[in-house]
Amino acid sequence: MPDDETRTLHSKPTPLGPLSDAAAPGPSPWLLRLVMAGLVLAALNLRPAITSLGALLEEVRDGLGMSGSVAGVLTSVPPLCFALFGVMAPRLARRFGAGAVVCAGMVAIAAGLAIRPFVGGTAGFLAASALALMGIAVSNILMPVIVKRWFPDRVGTMTGLYSMALATGTALAAALTVPMTNALGGSWKTGLALWAVLAAVAVVPWIALVRDRGTAPGQPTARQQKDAPVLRITRSRTGWALASFFGLQATAAYITMGWMPQIFRDAGVPAFTAGLLLAVTMAMGVPLAFVIPRVASRMRNQGPIAVFLSACGLIGYAGLYLAPAAGAWAWALLLGVANCAFPLALTMIGMRSRTGAGVVRLSAFAQSTGYLISIPGPLLVGVLYQHSGGWGLPIALMAALLVPQMIAGVLAGRDRTIEDEC
Repeated sequence: MPDDETRTLHSKPTPLGPLSDAAAPGPSPWLLRLVMAGLVLAALNLRPAITSLGALLEEVRDGLGMSGSVAGVLTSVPPLCFALFGVMAPRLARRFGAGAVVCAGMVAIAAGLAIRPFVGGTAGFLAASALALMGIAVSNILMPVIVKRWFPDRVGTMTGLYSMALATGTALAAALTVPMTNALGGSWKTGLALWAVLAAVAVVPWIALVRDRGTAPGQPTARQQKDAPVLRITRSRTGWALASFFGLQATAAYITMGWMPQIFRDAGVPAFTAGLLLAVTMAMGVPLAFVIPRVASRMRNQGPIAVFLSACGLIGYAGLYLAPAAGAWAWALLLGVANCAFPLALTMIGMRSRTGAGVVRLSAFAQSTGYLISIPGPLLVGVLYQHSGGWGLPIALMAALLVPQMIAGVLAGRDRTIEDEC
């Protein structure tokens, strides 16, 4: 078992070459610290747009006059936007530089969150949400790419750091949205708009990185591009397995973020406590999102981790079905562990390719395809909930989806790279 971060980073050079000229001097320490700060602040803003809405979904539904099916559409918007806009990230990074793209993404998040509660009507709310989610989508794709470029010898550590920040932002939005809303007069519009402030702060470090326009992150030089073979990820079984794993874990995550507070509220749990339960679920990702990538990067096969996480989810859903209120805190903890499939997926994206160029393609393919896979899940949960009048069928669906997720995780975790398969 290797004792360094990610074994694939020490593989033999490939025709695509390194991320930068081997003879070029390394980046200065202050620049690395700036990139690190930018990664953390960006990651903090990649989920509050979603979990803040989940905490106030009932109030938003009442305020905008939504049915359960329309609310299901609303919870399906994030993965749809991530799939549609995520595929643009590599091309935008090549043309403008990753720093400029992420900076623009943070601006879009801030703008979307600031205006969506006040535009009026469901259509305007969806359009403003899509603006924020567009910024999240391109940043989602570029996070592993930026880590691979700036910290090639610390992929596990840096993936864990920004995954932990992402989980922190997710949990904070779930825990604080309701009390902040109550403290500011009880308007759900104010409670949702407040998260635009955090996104505005995240713009600052990326402004200094806008001019980072050399070779795009993970991209070979022009000569290397000319000499490199074409990498067709659609021919890679590992690429498809990773996309499937990413899509199924995203399905579970967005169902949890969008509907779990409502499940607890329908079981008689107060709104404030339901928000705290979602926060506990998301907060489990804070320590585990740092630990799992470090452990996974030292293992030849990450399949056992995927099996363990899915098993925790199955137990959590069983408890949510049988005793949602009585064992609420235990189920929230178990589902929080299961949701840590996300940092595992990000780590495997960095490990299943030997080069930065491969990571760019694999990240875009796995995340965009994965988010397409995840679109029907939250919508179907809303439809089943409305037409069955309860949570039995939706919870059964959530549990059933963990079985193919477990299988895909085992296949994606095998010790191989997309370059070998393509």
